Amino acid sequence: MDLLLTLIYLAGAVGIALVITRVVRTRGGPGGPVHDRYEVAFLNGGPARVVDTALAALQADGRLAIGGPGIVAVVRPTAHDPVERAVLQEHAAAPHGALHHLRLAVMRHPAVQEIGDGLATRGLVVEPATRRTTARWCTALILTAFVLFPVSIVLTVIDFSVDHEFRLPFVFKVAPVLFAAVITGIVCGSVSGRQVTPAGRHAVLAYGREHGHLADAGHLVAAHGLRALPDPVLREQLAAAARISAPRRNGRGRRPSPSHFSSSDAAAVGVAAEWCATNSSCGGGGGGSCSGGSGGGSSCSSGSCSSGSCSGGGSSCGGGSSCGGSSSGSSCGGSSSSSCSSSSSSSCSSSSSSS
Repeated sequence: MDLLLTLIYLAGAVGIALVITRVVRTRGGPGGPVHDRYEVAFLNGGPARVVDTALAALQADGRLAIGGPGIVAVVRPTAHDPVERAVLQEHAAAPHGALHHLRLAVMRHPAVQEIGDGLATRGLVVEPATRRTTARWCTALILTAFVLFPVSIVLTVIDFSVDHEFRLPFVFKVAPVLFAAVITGIVCGSVSGRQVTPAGRHAVLAYGREHGHLADAGHLVAAHGLRALPDPVLREQLAAAARISAPRRNGRGRRPSPSHFSSSDAAAVGVAAEWCATNSSCGGGGGGSCSGGSGGGSSCSSGSCSSGSCSGGGSSCGGGSSCGGSSSGSSCGGSSSSSCSSSSSSSCSSSSSSS
């Protein structure tokens, strides 16, 4: 029994060390400051906040007009950055000017998706596939501890039946390491579920201290969310579009969990922030991995996206979109649902051409 006890403690220590090391490594990175308000918006609320930031800026200086009931009209087709160009491009490609459709389409546009890729490279956010793998490690540690507990009870009974000499029961001897494994798995699972890393939170705080004097609509939305918009009409229009884009309830009457962004207004209006990391693997083949969902959910051309995670052996273009060569892969888009492309440099788009 002493040898078995030593082995259990050794295995527990190794398992705990591996899980903690993975969490620390995946949530580390070079860090550094954010480059613009769009990166701040992504850290605060994901792709949804990025799009709201661009729409607020376009509306504020009269280049875009958003009227009731949620109809968008382009007044001056002038863009100052890639995200604004994505808004104009998706508006031109859309069959109608509905705000919630435009918002979802721009969320999946490469110009928005690549913001998350850049933040992940610098260690400010964690890719969805990496977070899922870490969660599996934590779950495996917890399940192993739970399985070993009844086994230790059986071994205790066997030990007492063989040797009637009184001593501390075997189950009490192994209880500390099993308890430590369960607690470690729970804590590490909770920490790894957060998409924004400590470096990302520090970068947002530093940006707020440096640019706190700015009062333009785009900055206010990026830093503080829709509640900070000075225009009440636009605020209500964007909030309504966010509610329409919220994920549908599943069969048990519960909404699927969104990505873990530090966004208070996203939780308030049910924003389904989605990010298809280009480095992530997709199900049984190469491709992007969707984080979060939108509207009626995400889908892959030749597989499926369940709760934002793609599966299938690849993807093809559909829904009237086109693919263009970019690096080592292409991106495909669907007309009403997001899709994941089939290479390691893919991204999600909707009713648009890859760029």
